[in-house]
Amino acid sequence: MTLVVLPRLETAQLLTGAQAVAHAMRQIEPDVVPVYPITPQTPIIEEFAQMVADGRCDSEIINVESEHSAMSAAVGASVAGARVMTATASQGLALMIEVLYIAASMRCPIVMPLGNRALSGPINIHCDHSDAMLARDAGAVQIFTENAQEAYDYTLMAVRLAEDERVLLPVLVNLDGFTLTHSAEAVELLPDEVARAFVGRYRPRYPLLDTTRPTTQGPFDMPDFYYEHKRQQDEAMRRVLEVFPEVQQAYAEATGRNYRGYYEAYRLDDAAFAVVVLGSTAGTAKVVVDRLRNEGQPVGLLKLWLFRPFPHAAVAEALRNKQAVAVMDRALSFGSWGPLYAELTAALYALPEAARPRLYNFTYGLGGRDVTPDQIAEALTRIQDPHTPPVMHYLGVRA
Repeated sequence: MTLVVLPRLETAQLLTGAQAVAHAMRQIEPDVVPVYPITPQTPIIEEFAQMVADGRCDSEIINVESEHSAMSAAVGASVAGARVMTATASQGLALMIEVLYIAASMRCPIVMPLGNRALSGPINIHCDHSDAMLARDAGAVQIFTENAQEAYDYTLMAVRLAEDERVLLPVLVNLDGFTLTHSAEAVELLPDEVARAFVGRYRPRYPLLDTTRPTTQGPFDMPDFYYEHKRQQDEAMRRVLEVFPEVQQAYAEATGRNYRGYYEAYRLDDAAFAVVVLGSTAGTAKVVVDRLRNEGQPVGLLKLWLFRPFPHAAVAEALRNKQAVAVMDRALSFGSWGPLYAELTAALYALPEAARPRLYNFTYGLGGRDVTPDQIAEALTRIQDPHTPPVMHYLGVRA
C-alpha cells in the first residue's frame, strides 16, 4: 500500500459563490481581466478588484464601456499571449455573444464565470439558464456547478482545461445567479501554493507579439479554408471529452477532491426512475430523492457538470434500462423542446429500443421562480405513470 500525503486544506470559510470564484481568480492570477459590471455577476469582479487593489494579486484589470468591449479586449489580450479571465451574466453575455464566437474560433482559452440570469424581456435580474443556452453553439465549453464549492473548484479546473493544447477554447463556469452568487456557505479553499501549482504557467504556442515567429490572427476566411477551420474547432470541442476527466483526475491527485466523470450520479444505479438537472437545483433534487426513497420509490438523480460538449454516450449508458426519466429545463427553446431535453433525446436514441427509457420534459424556475421539493417530487411521480402525455410540462406556473 502506498501512503499518499495530500496537501493541507485551509479551514472552511463562509463565502458566497461570488467570493469563492473571486478567490479562485486571485489564486489563478490572470494577466488581464477586462470587466463590465452586471447583476448578479458584479460581486465576483468587485471582490477580485479589491484583492488586486490590496496587492494580493498581480493582474491588470481593464474597465471597459460594455460587455462587447470586455470580450473584445479579452480576445486581444489572449492572442497577444496573456492568460485572460472575465465574468458576466444575462444581457452581458447577449452583448458579448458576437465576440464569444470569435474567441472560440480564434482558439482563445478565456475562462469566464457566468452568473446565470434570465434574459430580457420583460427585464428580470433573477436566475434561469436562458443566458447559458444562448451560448450553446458559440463554441465555448460549458460547466454547470451545484454549489459554491464546485464553483471554486471548477474555476481552477477550467483554466487547465481551456489552456490544454488539445482544447484551446473559452470555458464558461455557470453558477446560478443569487442562489449561488449571493448565498453564503462553507467553502474550503486550497492553499495558494497548491492552487497555483495545479493551474501552472500559461505558455501560449503562437503569441501574436512574438516577432521571431510572425503569425496571422483573425484573417478573412474564404470558402477554401473556412470549412476546415470549423472542422478543427469542432474536433477541439470533442477532445474536451478526453481532457475533462484528465483534469478532474489531476485535481483529485493534487487536492483529494474527487470529481469523477461528466456528471454526478446520486442513488442512480438501482433506480427505475430518474431526474436530470443542471446547477443548484441538484441540491434540492437530492433531498427529494432521499424522501421518495424512504417512501419506497426507486428514484435517482443525474446532475450534469459538463453541458458543452454534451457527453451523449456516457449519459445514455447511465440511463440505460431506466423506465422513465424527467428532464428539467430552466430555459425555454421557444417552439421546441427544452435544450437539455433535446440533448437527452439525441443521447438516448442511440440505445436499443428495449433499453430506452420514456423521456419527459419539465420546464421550471424561469425568471427566478422558486423550485420546490414538491415540484421535483411531482415530476418524479408523473413519469411513473406510463399514461403521462409526452408534452412540455410546466412546473410551478400559474394557470
